[in-house]
Amino acid sequence: MTISPDAPVIAGAPAARPHNSPSRAGSDFAGLSRRITEAGLLERRPGYYTVRLGVVIGLLAAGWGVFLALGDTWWQLAVAAFLALVFGQVALVAHDLAHRQVFRRRRPSEVWGRLFGNLGIGMSYGWWMNKHTRHHANPNHEELDPDVAPDILVWSTDQARNSSGVSRLIGGCQAALFFPLLTLEGFNLHVAGVRALRSPSMKNRLLEGSLLFLHIAAYLTALFVVLPPGKAVAFLAVHQCLFGVYLGCTFAPNHKGMPTFTGDERPDFLRRQVLTSRNVRGGLLTDVMLGGLNYQIEHHLFPSMPTPHLRRARTVVRAYCAETGVPYYETGLIESYREALTHLHRVGEPIRRQRRETT
Repeated sequence: MTISPDAPVIAGAPAARPHNSPSRAGSDFAGLSRRITEAGLLERRPGYYTVRLGVVIGLLAAGWGVFLALGDTWWQLAVAAFLALVFGQVALVAHDLAHRQVFRRRRPSEVWGRLFGNLGIGMSYGWWMNKHTRHHANPNHEELDPDVAPDILVWSTDQARNSSGVSRLIGGCQAALFFPLLTLEGFNLHVAGVRALRSPSMKNRLLEGSLLFLHIAAYLTALFVVLPPGKAVAFLAVHQCLFGVYLGCTFAPNHKGMPTFTGDERPDFLRRQVLTSRNVRGGLLTDVMLGGLNYQIEHHLFPSMPTPHLRRARTVVRAYCAETGVPYYETGLIESYREALTHLHRVGEPIRRQRRETT
């Protein structure tokens, strides 16, 4: 195992214990898990999720109801912005469902996950589950985590040196383009979901595709029946672009700019999850807007933990990490974006250097 040289030094944190240290390292997570279980933080919260799911469904219905009531007017762009936020909240609910935070059993989690994901916002539950499961198993591992695989963006200097195509074209200035590129993320989710229907690994392909295309058909029909073509296209652009930005801003603070791993070996589970994750400090508004993902360390350690327990778990996990010498890192929301953008700029240096040498 090697830790990427692009990884930042976590200021003020205790030195990390090597992953191959004596037997204590292997039992570290077990000790933490006992404390979390004894504190009752893995118990289900049906009341909380009944209210949360009801509120999100109500907001989604209200948004489309206002859309139908307003009719042909440019005020619909305000509705588009509102629905972008609501779509983001629906995606966060689908995320909790996928992790079985709401229901203990797989069947109801999948049913509701597809209703919120595929039908509600046009995001394939099956595609996202496959991708997100691999991410949780190996966060920030350059060969195993699909979230740091080189695509349009590069996440390490090695990826930058070996880049080609679009990533080579924009890699040198990718930090400046990061937020503009997020405007395409909503569209990308729809396209990726449709493309995944051809994958042999996609389960329940007929159901996934039927709900996905039903959403797309209903969405486009509503837009072009209620609005003239110009306003319909404007609504679609504002809605999907802001949805992509909101969703990207929700997930970007979690791992971008944190240590990455390469090679066949990995640190133990506790360190694999804590070292690669960043918490974001904040109050109730931060919790709501980020859907609890601001407690990324706790979420990665206990993916099935209900969202309202994450804040309490933070106190337990942070104290335990201090005892075991595992760096625990958290920062403010704006600082988290700054760190992510700084990392993107730094790893793009090989591309910028090559361009300077060839001019």
